[in-house]
Amino acid sequence: MSDCLPIIAIDGPAGAGKSTVTKLVAARLGLLFLDTGAMYRAIAWLVLEANLALDEQLKIAQLVSQAKIVLNGSQVVVNGVDVTEPIRMQEVTSKVSAIAALGVVRAELVKQQQAIGAKGGIVAEGRDMCTDVFPDAQVKIFLTASVTERARRRQQDLLERGQGEVSLAELERSITERDLIDSNREISPLKKADDAVEIISDHLTIEEVVDLIVNMYRQVA
Repeated sequence: MSDCLPIIAIDGPAGAGKSTVTKLVAARLGLLFLDTGAMYRAIAWLVLEANLALDEQLKIAQLVSQAKIVLNGSQVVVNGVDVTEPIRMQEVTSKVSAIAALGVVRAELVKQQQAIGAKGGIVAEGRDMCTDVFPDAQVKIFLTASVTERARRRQQDLLERGQGEVSLAELERSITERDLIDSNREISPLKKADDAVEIISDHLTIEEVVDLIVNMYRQVA
């Protein structure tokens, strides 16, 4: 790893702004943006399209092993289909944590993620980047915010995508449920790595968060 560019690993709960921040940090530093959340969403979309139940793990395992996921900036293509917008629909969002918790799904996608990061020079975001996927990353961040703030951001995101208005109370319930699933799953639960720097973004702008992470990177690069 010493001859490689450093890796920035960013973990945190749903709606903390990880994708937005990671994308901007990668652009600022000229690094590859690895949106692992989009990879899990792509698999969730495939599972829903195939109308598979969560207990059909052999079929899901086959689905994952055959899936060809391509990340091109913010575009997500799976098996040749552009799913950039569909994977952000509420139906996928409501299922992604449960599907991502399946061992057959995580094992295959972690393998793919580590292969992408083998040469370094990436900014990766997800739930287990610092703890499991890139435990040797030189910059580790746990990005979080209050449930209320995350629900507000999610509501704004849905409105901007033209998906209609969802009540804050409903979004808060959904986010709390996802936190519970992500934090208590048996495989790679969401937790702050001991050596990760926690950033609580409630009262910070996106640019302020980006500046903090860019400065941390420049100290080790």
